[in-house]
Amino acid sequence: MNALLALWLPILLSAAVVFALSSLVHLVFKWHNSDYRSLANEDAVREVIRAGSPAPGQYVLPYCGDMKEMGSEAMLKKYRDGPVGFLTLRTNGPVNMGRSLGQWFVLCLVVATMAAFLASQLISPMHARAAGKLAGAVTFIAYGIGGISESIWMGRPWSSTAKHIFDAALYAVGSGLVFSFCWH
Repeated sequence: MNALLALWLPILLSAAVVFALSSLVHLVFKWHNSDYRSLANEDAVREVIRAGSPAPGQYVLPYCGDMKEMGSEAMLKKYRDGPVGFLTLRTNGPVNMGRSLGQWFVLCLVVATMAAFLASQLISPMHARAAGKLAGAVTFIAYGIGGISESIWMGRPWSSTAKHIFDAALYAVGSGLVFSFCWH
């Protein structure tokens, strides 16, 4: 625990660097803007969803409550006719960016702390470069690999996942450099 406490500076700086890089990605470069599309009949779709009064949560279309049902002719017809997809609904009202950014920064701190913990357990204080490489690898895994399952199972376009993996690589480089320079 003392070794981890001694790494408070690289933990904070790494989280801040990842937070700043993600801000550049989304606010300046905006390469994720093309990941999202609007429906031509958005107002009609919103009205139909609103009429059902669904609670915030994740929904699947068509819904199949039991895997045995999946092979039935009725379900197969629904899949053929479409649409097939996943829908996430949030609580109504404006998005609370402050709360979301706060949660994002906490995640950045958690990832940086995990990277610091692993590096402190595996890397000697004399090997800053190795600590930076390990912290970068942990950072890349934390931010990049999980999104692949979104493309496999949820249908997220692979182009979007590739951009998220590129983001993770940027975060990994930033985090790795911080740990390399700040390693005790």
